[in-house]
Amino acid sequence: MEKEKVTSASSGYICIVVFLIFLALGTCGLVFLNQSVWAIIASLVMIVLAVFTAIGLIVINPNESAVLVLFGDYKGTLKDNGFFWVNPFYVRKKISLRARNLNREPIKVNDKLGNPIMIGIVLVWKVENTYKAAFEVDDFTHFVDVQSEAATRKLAGHYAYDNFDDEQKDVTLRAGGEEVHQALERELSERLAMAGIKVLEARISYLAYASEIAGAMLRRQQATAVVAARTKIVEGAVSMVELALDQLSKKHVVDLDEDKKATMISNLMVVLCSDKDTTPVVNTGTLHQ
Repeated sequence: MEKEKVTSASSGYICIVVFLIFLALGTCGLVFLNQSVWAIIASLVMIVLAVFTAIGLIVINPNESAVLVLFGDYKGTLKDNGFFWVNPFYVRKKISLRARNLNREPIKVNDKLGNPIMIGIVLVWKVENTYKAAFEVDDFTHFVDVQSEAATRKLAGHYAYDNFDDEQKDVTLRAGGEEVHQALERELSERLAMAGIKVLEARISYLAYASEIAGAMLRRQQATAVVAARTKIVEGAVSMVELALDQLSKKHVVDLDEDKKATMISNLMVVLCSDKDTTPVVNTGTLHQ
């Protein structure tokens, strides 16, 4: 496999002077000299040389390159910025070296658990090897677009959208953070290396359940949140009841037998764990009534 070769070229400003000289000589020969056959031929040759010189002029802007090919033979890549002259017979293919953005529209894929999800990515990339970009693939921009979709589908198949049972148990698409992004970058780098593309950054830009299961998954998330909240409430209520009994015992406010403790615990748990405001009932008699 042939590698990228960085080449140089002659100054375009010198060739502009040569072009003007040839053009001036050719024009003067046709206008001012005698109209002999040899004078006309010489003048026409000068004009042809002027045109030949002008064809070889090329401008390379910052972060731009030109791949040079002579009759099917790769001669190198011109990466220097400026005004140059190259062989007029060269076929010149300009390739931008600037960073580019690819904002892929969300596509429907299946995650690791088989749930249909919608996922979209943002990719920042640039051409690093102009030979591969020009000759290893047919159209490197289309290649990036297709391979980014393939990498997105593969990434989604390796991770679940979320883990409701234990969020720390497995890396998920929603909570994976940098680990998921690094996996996406590695996958894209491997796929795009053959086209001479360097991946600068890849991130998930959109992530959601597909419409057919979005409602069910939302209810599941709400149920999980309710259970988690109830668990915290019960833990707090038990601690408060334990503290109340301990303080009553230490300060000898009242002596409670086991039945009374059970009744007190039951009442406190109802008050502390209820999702609605409780209505107290005031006992105006004795504790046994």
